[in-house]
Amino acid sequence: MRITCKQKDLKYALDIVSLAVNTSSTLPVLNNILLKAAEGKLFFSATNLEIAINYAVAGDVKNEGSITVPAKLLTNYISLLTDDQVEMKVEGGMTLHIASASSQTKIKGISPDEFPLIPKVEKETSFTIPAKDFSEAIDRTVFSAAVGGSRPILAGVYMQSDKDVLTMVATDSFRLAEKKLKLSKKVEGQIECVIPVRTMLELGRILNSCPAGAALDVCIAKNQILFSANGIELLSRLIEGKFPDYEKIIPKATRTKFQVASDQLTQATKRVSLFARENNNSIKLTATNNGKLQIATDETSVGEEKAEVEITMEGENNKIAINSQYLLDVLGHLKENVSIEMSEKLTPVVVRSAKKDDYLYIIMPLKV
Repeated sequence: MRITCKQKDLKYALDIVSLAVNTSSTLPVLNNILLKAAEGKLFFSATNLEIAINYAVAGDVKNEGSITVPAKLLTNYISLLTDDQVEMKVEGGMTLHIASASSQTKIKGISPDEFPLIPKVEKETSFTIPAKDFSEAIDRTVFSAAVGGSRPILAGVYMQSDKDVLTMVATDSFRLAEKKLKLSKKVEGQIECVIPVRTMLELGRILNSCPAGAALDVCIAKNQILFSANGIELLSRLIEGKFPDYEKIIPKATRTKFQVASDQLTQATKRVSLFARENNNSIKLTATNNGKLQIATDETSVGEEKAEVEITMEGENNKIAINSQYLLDVLGHLKENVSIEMSEKLTPVVVRSAKKDDYLYIIMPLKV
């Protein structure tokens, strides 16, 4: 193997593909990236057996060949090079020789024969969507998924289609986020799957690196899903099992509805939450038709706090207790004005964007 590539191309490729590497794996080859020079390109692949990422950059191929080398070491080394052109070659044995105008190094590798075979997705259903739209949907849902726990199905984002509408949902059973996306055309076939949280997080990072106007192609098979954008492929397993019938917990009616500026509510809630930590982050929201929302916590050993923000309200005066962190989490993803709906004391609180009807967030109330 012998190939010359641009340093900036190598750095970008390694930064992207390294997202799939499991640096704590007991199987040494899974700590490595597969490099393959062929067809005028250098192909990069990495996997942790749950997800795999493939990418390729243009290069001047003198000799075709392949090798696997430690991902972290290679990525760090290439990022520190200042020369524009970098040559990589393998000559006898499994050692990668890297040379540039001002540097030369050798990195010991592992035979590519030991690298896991990355399967091909047998396409069953597919669609295309603007990368920025899907990235926003990830951003507004994935934080609500469960971390660990006894229900693996909740450690993912549920995705389902209905004609030309794609719905993404995540919940840890204490709060829930739902985002709807309009597709350019109706999906042929039915989409219903649960995508692991890590897959969505890494995909979000990839999509954020894509240029403006980039498209995301999505192919779903029985137990796998393939995302392709800007030449990058991310393949992931799907979580098996049935996602809860979440629509049952969405309140059908509301007694109290008000709009409030997200930044004002965020600052007030942050102040109150300083005193709520000793009380399991419990805060009380009291909405009154005099145009005020009071955010308060019960007295604790460190004190207490009450804050008020202005609101535009419809309906009855109301009061409910919720987890302050769950409210702050969603406010961190909604920069515009928000609409909040309250009903009975044990009925979930609903948070929406005041301008769009394609997103909702539910917080389960606390007993007080």
